[in-house]
Order: sequence, then C-alpha cells, then structure tokens
Amino acid sequence: MANVYIGVGSSINKRENIQLGLGALELVFGELTLSPIYESEAVGFSGCNFYNLVVGITTQLPVKSLICELKAIEVKLGRAKNALKFAPRTLDLDLLLYDRLIDLSIDLPRAEITKNAFVLKPLAELAPLLEHPVLGQTYQHLWANYPQDKQKLWQVNAGL
Repeated sequence: MANVYIGVGSSINKRENIQLGLGALELVFGELTLSPIYESEAVGFSGCNFYNLVVGITTQLPVKSLICELKAIEVKLGRAKNALKFAPRTLDLDLLLYDRLIDLSIDLPRAEITKNAFVLKPLAELAPLLEHPVLGQTYQHLWANYPQDKQKLWQVNAGL
C-alpha cells in the first residue's frame, strides 16, 4: 500500500464541490485523513478565492492509474477536460506525494508543495514529520521557513 497525499481545491461553489470531492475520494479509497481547510486568493490569475486542503489516503493503485482516477473524479464532478491551468475550478485534485517516489516527468513530488502556502501549510499540518523526498526536510520545517507574507491564507470552518 502506498501512502499518498492529494491537494484538493475549489473556487466555484467551494463548500459543495469540496464536499462532493471528498465523498468521491472516500468511495474510491476508503478512509481519508484531512487537513484543515484554508481559503486563499487565486494564484496566477485574477478570480474568486479558493478553498484548499490536503487529503491523505492509502492505495494499491499504481501511480499512473491513481492520476487517471483523480482526473476522472474531477471530470465527473464538473471540471472540463481541457480546463485552463490558471482559471476558476469546480474541483482540483492534485497528486502531491506518492510514498517517496521521485518522478519529475509526472511532477512528483509536486513542485507546488514548496511554492504555495495553500499546499504547504495543510500538508505540514497533516504530516508534519514527513520528509520531502528531494529536499530531505520535514514539511513542518519547510512551513516554518516559508515566507509567511508571500501568500495570504486563512483557515475556514467549511462545515464539512
């Protein structure tokens, strides 16, 4: 079984789409571990704020099958197959970590982990002592050294 972390985000009907996404993930993968939910401003484009969290799962699926499953859930819940990268989202499911696998051809570990507060902070809260497979530093340490004024981020009670 692989230990996997998935970034979950939405900027369209945020509460509803996050809830639907978590339900779909639970149906496929069983028990989920969840970080708190954070709200942040859009990054890379001007748009509505996003809700983001990180979900931990275990799976026997090979990494490429897992990516296909995540994309299928996104499409099933209303995301266009050819959606622009920097645009509003009904649901975004990004594979962040798959055990300690390093495969830059599929962006593992996902580069956004160390670039975006809305990924790093919830990951650091969910798995503080887990080490980044490339950097060899814990997520707790990476968050402690992240420039706190780089991106605005606040925890929300989304009622999920």
